Amino acid sequence: MRFSPILCTLLLVAAHVAHADEVGCTSTSFRIFGANDKVCVLAFDDPRIPGVSCHVSQAKTGGVKGTIGVAEDPSRFAISCHQTGPITLPDKLPKEESVFSESTSILFKDTKVVRMFDAKRNTLVYVAVSRKIINGSPMNSISTVAVPR
Repeated sequence: MRFSPILCTLLLVAAHVAHADEVGCTSTSFRIFGANDKVCVLAFDDPRIPGVSCHVSQAKTGGVKGTIGVAEDPSRFAISCHQTGPITLPDKLPKEESVFSESTSILFKDTKVVRMFDAKRNTLVYVAVSRKIINGSPMNSISTVAVPR
């Protein structure tokens, strides 16, 4: 069986993207039909940097479309990352790397978290953005974690 280069690349990228645990959700508006709109909080550990954990809150659309999973969630989110243990930087840390991604629509939209390393300030920078294949959103949120020297 032959794998295409694109499939292999996607599998490699997916291997370095964290899995998130749902912390919980809170309703933000009542809907008569279907689920309420809500904000959900997910937690994940940086897959390559032991000792760093992040929480991402994401707006989720309710109603009938949200209940059956075809609604497009709005590009509204926040991120907070913290040191949760001893931080160990790998020898070859890329300047920028995708560490988390979650789909926010049935077709080609997701919330992505990218880790950057600010070597001058010895700081990890986490940026949450909304991506769409054709037209992304400038909405973003940022969190930083200072690496102890």
